[in-house]
Amino acid sequence: MQTRQPPGVVAWIRARPLIADALLAVLLAVVSLIALFSQSRAEHMPAPGPLAVAFVLLINLPLAWRRAYPLGINLAIGAASAAYGATALPDLVTPVPLAGVVAVYGVAAWCGRRASMIVGVLTAISIVVITVLPATDSDFLDFTFGALLLGSAWVLGDSARIRRVHTADLEARAIWLARERDFEARRAVTAERARIARELHDVVAHHVSMMVVQAEAGPVAAEHDARGSVRAFDTIAETGRRALVEMRRLLSVLREETDGPEPALVPQPGVAELPDLVEQVRQAGLPATLDIEGEPVPLYAGVDLSAYRIVQEALTNAVKHAGKVPVRVHLRYSGQELRIEVRDDGHAAGAARAGRDDGGPNGGNGLIGMRERAHLFGGELTAGPDPEGGFTVRARLPLESTRG
Repeated sequence: MQTRQPPGVVAWIRARPLIADALLAVLLAVVSLIALFSQSRAEHMPAPGPLAVAFVLLINLPLAWRRAYPLGINLAIGAASAAYGATALPDLVTPVPLAGVVAVYGVAAWCGRRASMIVGVLTAISIVVITVLPATDSDFLDFTFGALLLGSAWVLGDSARIRRVHTADLEARAIWLARERDFEARRAVTAERARIARELHDVVAHHVSMMVVQAEAGPVAAEHDARGSVRAFDTIAETGRRALVEMRRLLSVLREETDGPEPALVPQPGVAELPDLVEQVRQAGLPATLDIEGEPVPLYAGVDLSAYRIVQEALTNAVKHAGKVPVRVHLRYSGQELRIEVRDDGHAAGAARAGRDDGGPNGGNGLIGMRERAHLFGGELTAGPDPEGGFTVRARLPLESTRG
């Protein structure tokens, strides 16, 4: 739905309130001068002199600054109007000068409620005083008409002030809603990127699965059909190229979420580097030991890295909170899973650490990060204080589930 735009001249005047008020002041001055001379002629009075013209100009021309100095302009115009009303000069269109009506409106519209109330009371007193003066020759009808005119101007100005304050509140709320909308839009973009990343992950996984199937069929084809084996390897190469393309798209989607430099392509650590990690902890002053039970088997890169990071973050947690107490790292291999246990003998603040979410050494989120690494491969992780004291992290990483 489109809103109607104001005409060009109106928009130009609205953008320049001083010019608009100056034009209004000149217009009211011209109308008042015409009324002054017309009323003087109609009432067979002498032609207005320079003093009367000066009164008219003094009453009307200050309206040019009515928005910048509403209270001062109202007092000046009110004083000039009261002085004019105390004379025997004829009315300027109405018993109350129109400029005085506009000035009262300006005070109610642009000043606070207290200031406008004070001005309203002073104006009412002035009307009463001027009405009872013998020189004004005013009657009850003139008093009633002037009071209604000024009272209506005050009510309209007060309504305009309330409407302007309400509009400002609406604009502030609109700005706040716009910021919230931008935040929601960014969050929606992030969610959409995550969804795209998951879809691309599925595509890459499909291509890799096809490569595995073709590679397993390759020896059979090579034994019975040489040309078929060539086609199988060509298919593997083509599928691998597609997987690389999709992987690049996946990385581009993920990198759009960060503004930092691209990470260096360095080999990721694994279980084989755990002895060095434990030795570093010992050199830092924490008695740590590493026990490996069962026959180590080659691990897939993701499982290997997750196992290393879980141990690393558990040791970091122990260094921060347990103090210089013995820490035991125990790995147990079986045919189906790898079990990890990191236990320290610290007695201080053991219960408080159960719910603690410290950042890991690689920008992770402590216990949450370790759980996410375990869940990524269908495993599980528990962490908490032991009844006899200390703190234990236990993780289980399935091995067969990664070989689908």
